[in-house]
Amino acid sequence: MTAAIPKLSCSHIPVLLSEVLEQLQPAAGETYIDGTFGAGGYTRALLEAAPCRVIAIERDPTAFAEGQALVSEFGGRLTLVPTTFSDMERAAHEAGVKQVDGVVLDIGVSSMQLDDPARGFSFLRDGPLDMRMSQSGPSAADVVNTADEEDLANILYRLGEERRSRAIARTIVKARGDAPITTTKRLADIVERVLGRARGGEKHPATRAFQALRIHVNDELGELERGLEAAERLLKPGGRLAVVTFHSLEDRMVKLFFQDRSGKTAGASRYLPEPSAPTRAPSFRIVNTRGFTPNKKETDANPRARSARLRVGIRTDAPPWHGR
Repeated sequence: MTAAIPKLSCSHIPVLLSEVLEQLQPAAGETYIDGTFGAGGYTRALLEAAPCRVIAIERDPTAFAEGQALVSEFGGRLTLVPTTFSDMERAAHEAGVKQVDGVVLDIGVSSMQLDDPARGFSFLRDGPLDMRMSQSGPSAADVVNTADEEDLANILYRLGEERRSRAIARTIVKARGDAPITTTKRLADIVERVLGRARGGEKHPATRAFQALRIHVNDELGELERGLEAAERLLKPGGRLAVVTFHSLEDRMVKLFFQDRSGKTAGASRYLPEPSAPTRAPSFRIVNTRGFTPNKKETDANPRARSARLRVGIRTDAPPWHGR
């Protein structure tokens, strides 16, 4: 039976919301971590589903500021913390919480960030080549204009799975010799010059390059690895970890993490530590080995949900595999 979705007063409905609620099973008196607050969709749904508490985490200063209205609306039941979700243990402990009943992570860039040209995440509208979720540190423009050709090619290949990474990197280096690459349109045009224009129904040729730069700028894979391990330490026995991903690299990491911790490792990942000895007691039980995907109704309403996949694990009473 699918959980009913509370009536949300915000316009943003997060992906796979019904499935996330059904898996987390919010209940009175319990505490949850929303590691990727964004527009507050999951947080609001949890708070409206049961008289529970949510500690929400948001690294984007703009989203954090806008989330204060939700904090006021729910009073002491919502704590919003300006940090990264890999820092969830400290956030919980400072809020007086030692263990939680559930954690939800929605990995990747939010619609608010994608739709704002000033943030520089999308090639669909021209804007500064930025891509920083935290709005601090080196930007995508810094990387594009200072990284050497080999490093650029490796970023594009490893994080964007771009097969023509070397040709794109070579063209970027040549183009920045004429003038710095500072806008999303210029970078998209450079990539299009190498790969050609998209034909009907095809993805824009710059999709993989922009994905790779965004992941690199925000250290998204490193953040995900640290966040999964933090959730493992923070969840109480029977607590649930729900992770929504939007592309293969992230989904593969989450899949292998749950396989590893459940004692069903299928193979090593270059993004995760070497699998621990099989004699260790499983710290998670996998809910659905294939994961959950959106139905047609949801993808018709929100095309960005098409690549989403939800994976869920239930914490056992075994010690965490990477404890402090």
